[in-house]
Amino acid sequence: MSEHPLGTSRAVITRDGRSLHVMVKGENAPGVPTILFEAGLAAPRSYWGLVVPEVARRARVIVYDRAGLGRSETDTAPRTVSRMADDLDDLLDSLEATTVLLVAHSGGALVVRETAARRPDRVAGMVLVDPSDEGCDPVFSRSFRLMEKFVHHASYLLARIGLLGRLFDKQLAPLPALLRAEFRAEAFTNGAMQTRGTELKGMIETMNAWRHRPATSVDFPVTVISGAKADPGMSTTLRAAFNASHARRTSLSSYGRHVLAEHSGHFIPLTEPEIIVSEIKNLVETLEPSHTQDQDLLI
Repeated sequence: MSEHPLGTSRAVITRDGRSLHVMVKGENAPGVPTILFEAGLAAPRSYWGLVVPEVARRARVIVYDRAGLGRSETDTAPRTVSRMADDLDDLLDSLEATTVLLVAHSGGALVVRETAARRPDRVAGMVLVDPSDEGCDPVFSRSFRLMEKFVHHASYLLARIGLLGRLFDKQLAPLPALLRAEFRAEAFTNGAMQTRGTELKGMIETMNAWRHRPATSVDFPVTVISGAKADPGMSTTLRAAFNASHARRTSLSSYGRHVLAEHSGHFIPLTEPEIIVSEIKNLVETLEPSHTQDQDLLI
């Protein structure tokens, strides 16, 4: 039987006894950090299916399902960003990931930023892929929030009648057949939509809170990859505002890099995964010589 594209499954038990489904692929290499992938709002681990196998050629890679998604147990507590970061901290501690490169898409960026703020000593860097960012003023407008609420309620209704997955057939087409089947089976259920609602609430609350605090710089490198194209529901003006906030995010890093995915909108892990793989390689190569000594980093 061939190995699963995302590696070997493990169960990590959180501090309050819940089980998180984790997959690990690749081996530890001296001086190369573990690469942790955090998916966006309500997305399961299979969302990273075009990136993980390539990165795992030269590093240990971890991908997982947040509570209530994929094969992880549901959390009965409110899914605040702090709560999600607690789970991620438990996961990293359990797998002895002492030095990590955090890679996140969309709302997942809020989770890894919270984790990095708590334990900057173990963060080698971050790659944020079209991240949600409190520096984007239009997302706080009434019209954007109404649109967001409409999308969520429509998604929940379509999931209940079994039609939600059909809307994503084209987007999921690049995934290998096994991962595409797993994604369809896990991401468009009533339970996943319930988790989506609780995650969305927690992420909005965090962005509102972070919006009013002073921006702080970080000592580790941060790469932000922005989509260059507008999407349905995201106008050209809104896209420009998103990307401006991404540029500001990179300016707060000791080594900030802002990259445009020229042929993509929001779903870069599915449309231009090679850019993410390349930027992980580039970021690892910026680490101190003690981290990269004698390593072939041709991911």
